[in-house]
Amino acid sequence: MSLALDLPRLETTLRLPAQDERQQLLQGLLQPAARIDSKYFYDDRGCELFTDICRLDEYYPTRTEAQIFSENREAIAAHLPSNPQWIDLGCGDCSKTLKWLSAVDPARVIGVDIAGEFLHNSLSAVARRHPQLECVGVVSDFTQHLELQELLAERPGNPPVFFYPGSSIGNFEPRAAMRFLKRIRAHCSAHGRLLIGADLLKPREILEAAYADASGVTAAFNLNILNVVNRELDADFQPELFRHCARFDEAHRRIEMRLVARERHSVRLARHTRRHFDAGEHILTEYSHKYSLEEFSALLAASGLRCSHYWTDPQAWFGVFLAEPA
Repeated sequence: MSLALDLPRLETTLRLPAQDERQQLLQGLLQPAARIDSKYFYDDRGCELFTDICRLDEYYPTRTEAQIFSENREAIAAHLPSNPQWIDLGCGDCSKTLKWLSAVDPARVIGVDIAGEFLHNSLSAVARRHPQLECVGVVSDFTQHLELQELLAERPGNPPVFFYPGSSIGNFEPRAAMRFLKRIRAHCSAHGRLLIGADLLKPREILEAAYADASGVTAAFNLNILNVVNRELDADFQPELFRHCARFDEAHRRIEMRLVARERHSVRLARHTRRHFDAGEHILTEYSHKYSLEEFSALLAASGLRCSHYWTDPQAWFGVFLAEPA
């Protein structure tokens, strides 16, 4: 029996040098309406806090999607091509992919994530548990650029199945979501597929509680992004001078996560750059758009993908969609 490699193959398609990334972060904070990209949530501490969020009673998406997958895994797998290349976008610790391997029997697993060391460790764990399975990691900010054509062409007889669970598509504004889905569509052969999760519309009080839990874990997660910014920019944010806020914007059908200044103060963002915040002024850290089943199917269609099947829970709180090239 062959042994799993100690070092799964890793490639990188990151485009922007670190200095350019920092410049984009700085410019976002200097806009009249300050903003921090949500990718900065996920340092080691942020990953720990998000894991805690997923266990909260108020945070329904993780357990609801897991229930849908558990109850429908074989039915979903029956609609997928045989021996696909399984591409986990934003794979994290690969825990969701691990649950699919026996049902899907992929020719190989391709994990895509922006954190190279974490990606390596996650794929190493998969390789140890499945020594016959080829594991490939791609270090990429796939939300901006998706460049997997050459990699997929190595296995022309194994169609790609893109796996994007967890309702992360909701973090994109609708036009950006369409551009992202079109990039996935461009990677799909006639037999390629997309298996994607999307959070659905529901009462405001349920939505807002999921992003502002009573125990304050989501608040800690949101405030931690300021510690990340401090390291990236050598800034001097004091997280205690901000409070967490999550509100549902009915007009745009989205949760908005914000950090609201408790008092007037000034922050050093770079060596010769400062930003003043008035009391009540906020920094936007995340959007989470919500869809109806019909709206999300229409978004797929506008992106060149046809929703062939979908599954939901008894309350219709969450949707899992299987899409193919239109």
